[in-house]
Amino acid sequence: MARVRLSVAERREELLRAAIGQIEARGVAAVRIADVAAALGVSNALVLYHFSTKEKLVAAAFAYAAEGDLAHLRKLLGRRTSALRRLRAAVRWYAPTGQAKGWRLWIEGWAVSLREPALRDLTRDLDKQWKAAITEVIAEGVAAEEFVCADPAGTALRLTALLDGLAVQLTSYPGAVPRSRAQEWVDGALARELGLDRKALTERER
Repeated sequence: MARVRLSVAERREELLRAAIGQIEARGVAAVRIADVAAALGVSNALVLYHFSTKEKLVAAAFAYAAEGDLAHLRKLLGRRTSALRRLRAAVRWYAPTGQAKGWRLWIEGWAVSLREPALRDLTRDLDKQWKAAITEVIAEGVAAEEFVCADPAGTALRLTALLDGLAVQLTSYPGAVPRSRAQEWVDGALARELGLDRKALTERER
């Protein structure tokens, strides 16, 4: 069956999604242009036409994933509801027990960024934008007297650090931490940071 002819933008997006899948499955070091091409049934030359090197393909794939994650975060935090509901929805989605990005991809990204300045800049920028968005919604909740938090930026830092660390544990060492236990820890940390007990945290969402 003949392949559907795609626009340049559609083809690039298809290649980026395939690259993300291959990076998650094989890791950045092992993935090849040929793997991405084979996943889509296209030639290596087609991949290289759009991304002249593996390094450029990998960088573009991480940027594409980051843009998607940030867009979803903004959607969650832009809902017309209380700051607490928006914050908990964002934290639950971001947590390794939720439906956020493939954590394997980002663990790979963190590792590679130690040696690749361009990827390091990308992951640092993504991290800053996440923290800024979480800080903003916490500040909104404080202003609306939904909860108490003397240092929204510090809370955002501690929450994301906990979530990142749990993601490494759950992804790298399956079974080391039960997902239900990890969710309890996340809920407990959020409640403490906001000056609420866990029961009040859920009751105020209703």
